[in-house]
Amino acid sequence: MTVLGKPLSRVVAIAVVVVLAATAVIWYVFAASTGKHVTAYFTGAIGVYPGSDVRVLGVKVGTIDEVQPEGKQVKVQMTVDRGVKVPEGASALVFAPSIVADRYVQLTPVYHDGPEMADNTSIPVERTATPVELDQLAKSVDEVAKALGPNGANKNGELADLLNTVAANVKGNGSAMNTTLKDLSKAAKTLDGSRKDAFGTVDNLQKFTGMLAANDSQVRQFAQLSQDVTKFLASEREDLGTALKELATALQMVNTLVKENHDSLKSNVDKLAAISQVLVNQRAALAEFLDNAPVALNNGVNAYDARTATLQSRIALNELNNPPILMLCKLLQNGAAGNDKIPDNVVESCKHLSKVIDGTLPLPSVAQLLEGLQKGQPPALPLPLVDVMKPAIEAGDK
Repeated sequence: MTVLGKPLSRVVAIAVVVVLAATAVIWYVFAASTGKHVTAYFTGAIGVYPGSDVRVLGVKVGTIDEVQPEGKQVKVQMTVDRGVKVPEGASALVFAPSIVADRYVQLTPVYHDGPEMADNTSIPVERTATPVELDQLAKSVDEVAKALGPNGANKNGELADLLNTVAANVKGNGSAMNTTLKDLSKAAKTLDGSRKDAFGTVDNLQKFTGMLAANDSQVRQFAQLSQDVTKFLASEREDLGTALKELATALQMVNTLVKENHDSLKSNVDKLAAISQVLVNQRAALAEFLDNAPVALNNGVNAYDARTATLQSRIALNELNNPPILMLCKLLQNGAAGNDKIPDNVVESCKHLSKVIDGTLPLPSVAQLLEGLQKGQPPALPLPLVDVMKPAIEAGDK
């Protein structure tokens, strides 16, 4: 079978495709035109009706579709216009422009960035708010008036007495109160100028409390130890009191001793200062003594022969590296100063031996002499030594 020369099945298929496409276009147009559906739950919705506005910053962005009571709350369904972005966690507030005007629902806050509220989203009662009604305000004022009236706080005239007392205290102090308020204003400005420091202080306190929280076990242990110490001191308060009394007596005796021996103590302190200064001046020698004394004492202990009760010693002639005459002259010259027992001619002889002492005519040392004698070959003396020794011998004869 054909329709206008075309197979019937082909015509049916084309018609079905056209109908489906038209349906999709119509659905998209109507769905997009209706906008985004949002449901909010309020504790009350007085003055809110279907057709009321949905606003953002006071600008209409949608319409309320339905208002239904559900138990102790009210369900308000609304539609937000297409293209209006609402943040995901937005709140819904009922606003009353005036006492008699229709109210509207305000969505807040304004969208800046982040996730958007999806279609068919519900706003719980925790994120909604309604204004205080006039009858509720009147009821609250009536309750306050009754509480302060003759059957309440002013039953025996207490409130009247309070007001009279306040009036008497304030009377004549207007200028002082004015000055106080001005000073408080200046203080508030100062705090406002130092808000960064105040916030820094708060941050530091937060870090400190965080540190205490992180070390809670140690803090508790410290508190427990402090409590134990306090209990111990409390249990020993009698002994502690006795000790403090005895300490006070001892301090009094020390005070008396210091007063009675002031001059002696001052003299001793002055002498001690001089001795301390000597120790300071000789600290290098003291350090050397402390380094060498243990070795010397150890050598003394090792040299003592308990069997014979004697000290065993040996002269180490090999350690004498200077010639004998040189050693003798140096000893005489060092000991001649301020010593009248050494004859002058002896010192004079050493002066003539200055060439030998200065090393011009080197003489063999004691170690060299001993080594030569052991080998049977004593070291030879330098030939000019006779000429050098002659003036010294002549000076000694005089």
